[in-house]
Amino acid sequence: MWLGRRPRLAALPLPWRSVARRPESTGTWDSWGGRMADTRPNGVEVAGGLEAPAPRSGDAASPEPAGPGVESPPEAGEPALVAAPGAGRRNQKRGAPGERIVPPPKKRRAGVSFGDEHFAETSYYFEGGLRKVRPYYFDFQTYCKGRWVGRSLLHVFSTEFRAQPLAYYEAAVRAGRLHLNAEQVQDLSVVLKDNDFLRNTVHRHEPPVTSEPIRLLAENEDVVVVDKPSSIPVHPCGRFRHNTVIFILGKEHRLKELRPLHRLDRLTSGVLMFAKTAAVSERIHEQVRDRQLEKEYVCRVDGEFPLEEVTCKEPILVVSYKVGVCRVDPRGKPCETVFQRLSFNGHSSVVRCRPLTGRTHQIRVHLQFLGHPILNDPIYNSVAWGSSRGRGGHIPKTDEELLQDLVAEHQAKQSLDVLELCEGDLSSGLAASMAPSSELDKKSLEALASAAQKVDSSCEMAHKGPNTLASAPGNAAEADVKPETDPLCAECRLVRRDPLPQDLVMFLHALRYKGPDFEYLSPMPEWAQDDWQED
Repeated sequence: MWLGRRPRLAALPLPWRSVARRPESTGTWDSWGGRMADTRPNGVEVAGGLEAPAPRSGDAASPEPAGPGVESPPEAGEPALVAAPGAGRRNQKRGAPGERIVPPPKKRRAGVSFGDEHFAETSYYFEGGLRKVRPYYFDFQTYCKGRWVGRSLLHVFSTEFRAQPLAYYEAAVRAGRLHLNAEQVQDLSVVLKDNDFLRNTVHRHEPPVTSEPIRLLAENEDVVVVDKPSSIPVHPCGRFRHNTVIFILGKEHRLKELRPLHRLDRLTSGVLMFAKTAAVSERIHEQVRDRQLEKEYVCRVDGEFPLEEVTCKEPILVVSYKVGVCRVDPRGKPCETVFQRLSFNGHSSVVRCRPLTGRTHQIRVHLQFLGHPILNDPIYNSVAWGSSRGRGGHIPKTDEELLQDLVAEHQAKQSLDVLELCEGDLSSGLAASMAPSSELDKKSLEALASAAQKVDSSCEMAHKGPNTLASAPGNAAEADVKPETDPLCAECRLVRRDPLPQDLVMFLHALRYKGPDFEYLSPMPEWAQDDWQED
């Protein structure tokens, strides 16, 4: 099941230029405006009314390749929609007269790479120390889920995509945004069949990230190694697609078909390695499995950290995969991190961290347990954990209460991207107070659908020829077609406060990665210098 925003792994209406819609852009069906109900895998706990996708990587996570959701989502690469085993061999059956015929599923080439057609979906611009993405049209696609067979689209939307009112989907039908087997949906009462292929065109916004460049540390025939800035996700996840390391390297450095060898949290900076081939990827993953890879991080923590070396072996339990929150718990998985203080400025300490295991948020959770959370950690140094902020594992509330308090805190700060959430991810109770689309009545949506249909028609006319806008930037089509705003897009009706560049930095940095035949170092960040002082 793909759990997308989501589109794992965070959009501001400004005077942007026109961007052509690229039909080949694909994502997950979940991002139609809401999170799907009853879609979590067995054994994954849910708390606070928030569903839980599969585990995602943390600051010291294992480099095993994994998508941000339960299944590898289409956003992990161009051809992500793959037919079920044996489905491609089915013959197209002839139904009774008037019965809707479903074509057999198409075979897709396996792979995880992005190409020029993906990179050309939109462009960047820079403002106030931030890298921003111009809003663009994007197609989310999927084959019909087994549990949808025999149910109408109306039923599916009303039970699994509840962040938008049904009136929105009715307006999307009138605007020609919903397709079933390449045909425009005319009526939401259509009953779904096995192998039905569904597509929804949405107007997509991405959160801003730091404008700090991605610096190349090394490149050879096997690997690319970069110094990742804080705030930029490694790969497409959540609301992020173009504002990711994978896309920035492809668009600005022409580095394509890269395979991440390990993952860093979005807010973590430092050494990030990519393999250029599957063989290199497998070789280094084998070294990781054999514990031949050494990782070293540096962070700045609250208070005076002990001078002697400290080893923490507390087990870590995932509270919610969805929100990405963990805590120390005897039921958790075994972990081990070695800490050594490097300096103390009277208020905070710089600490070297060596994770000997690779659990989600391992360094951050162990530091919280020790009573020295990372100075500006937006999750593990939050008042939502109580007055002791989780020191010694003391949390005076249930997991559900903890999640609700964390979400409420970041919702108030307009910083849900820190939790890799968007408004549509929230439970109906939390989302009801702030879902902008629900504030529009049916009559208003009908008017918006009519306007959206005109916009779509103009876009189709403007882009019949290849590279129309690129070859004629001053033509009438560009003047009339403005995909930076869309009549049906709830995000376009929001006014969001830009984060400050310093708010996008967390004081955790991957300093060194060493293997049997390689070692890569990144420069010590400014906040880790001995004479650095808090503002």
